[in-house]
Amino acid sequence: MSTTLKDYRIGCLLAALIAMLVLFIAPNKQQKTPTYNYTFIIDITRSMNALDYQQDNQAISRLQFVKHTLHELLRDLPCQSKVGLGLFTERRSTLLFEPLEVCSAYTEIDTTLSKIDWRMAWAADSNIAKGLLSTLEMLQKSDSSVIFITDGQEAPPVNPNYQADFSALTAPAKGMIIGVGGLQAVPIPKFDSQGQQTGFYSHDDVPHRSSFGQSNLDPAQIKGYNARNAPFGSEAATGNEHLTALQETYLEKLGAESGLAYARLTDLQNLSRTLKNPKLATEKLLQTDIRWQPALLALLMLSLVYLPRIYKSRRFFWT
Repeated sequence: MSTTLKDYRIGCLLAALIAMLVLFIAPNKQQKTPTYNYTFIIDITRSMNALDYQQDNQAISRLQFVKHTLHELLRDLPCQSKVGLGLFTERRSTLLFEPLEVCSAYTEIDTTLSKIDWRMAWAADSNIAKGLLSTLEMLQKSDSSVIFITDGQEAPPVNPNYQADFSALTAPAKGMIIGVGGLQAVPIPKFDSQGQQTGFYSHDDVPHRSSFGQSNLDPAQIKGYNARNAPFGSEAATGNEHLTALQETYLEKLGAESGLAYARLTDLQNLSRTLKNPKLATEKLLQTDIRWQPALLALLMLSLVYLPRIYKSRRFFWT
C-alpha cells in the first residue's frame, strides 16, 4: 500500500473522528426558526358529512379528511408552534382550548382532534358569515391566526337583508379561510339517533330559502304575499339545498370582507404550504438539532476510507 494512500485514509479517519466529537460536544445550535400560532375552527354542520374526498381508495367525509389532514400537519409543525381548536355550527363558534405548544401538548391536541364529531353540534342551522364574524370577535385580542375551515354551505340560505357586518371589528383579522369539499354537488348523508346512516337528505327535508325577517323579494312578484303573515308568499320554495358543494366564490367574498386570505383544501402538502405563509410566521431563536450534519460528514469520510478497496475488488471481479 502506498504512503499516499495511507495518508489519505488516516486523514479521512481523523476527519470522521473530529466530526463525531463535534456531534457529541455541540449537538445543538441556536438559529432563527419560523414558528406558528394557529387556532383552527372546524365546521361540524351536517354538510361536512358529505363524502367527496378519497383516502386509501375509500370515500370519506369532509370532516374526516379535515381531521386526518390536521393530524398530519401537527407532526410537521416545528416545536414552539402553538395550536388551538374550536368548533363552528349554527351562527357562532366556541373554543375547545386556547393555543397549546405542539411538542409538549401533542397528545392532548391530537386526541381532542380525533374526538371531534358532527354530533357535537348544538344546533342544526349553518350561517357561515355570522359564524366567521363570531370567531373573529372572540379571537380579535388573541395573537393567534384564525384558520376557519368550512365548506361554505349555509342552511337555510341567508336572507341578503341580514348579512354579517365585518366593519365592526376593531382589529385587523389575521389568518385564513380554508374551503373544504368538491365543486360538484353531492348528497348529504342522513343519520339516526345512534349515528347510523339511514340514507341522504331529500328535497323535502331541508329549507330552500330563509323565512327570517323581511323578504328581500319584490312583493309584486311574490305569489300569496302578505306583509304580516306571508312576507315570502304562500308557495313552497324550490332549490337544491339538499345537495352540497364547496361554495368557493362565497368564501372568497367573505375573505375579502373580513380581511382573511382564502385557500382550498386538496391535500396535506397544499395545506402545509399554504399555512406556512411568512405572514403567519413568527421567527424565534431556538435550539436546533444539528447532529445530522457532523454525522453525515463522518459517514462520508468513512466511505472514502473504504472506497479504494471496493474499487479494487470490483476490478478483480470483472477481470
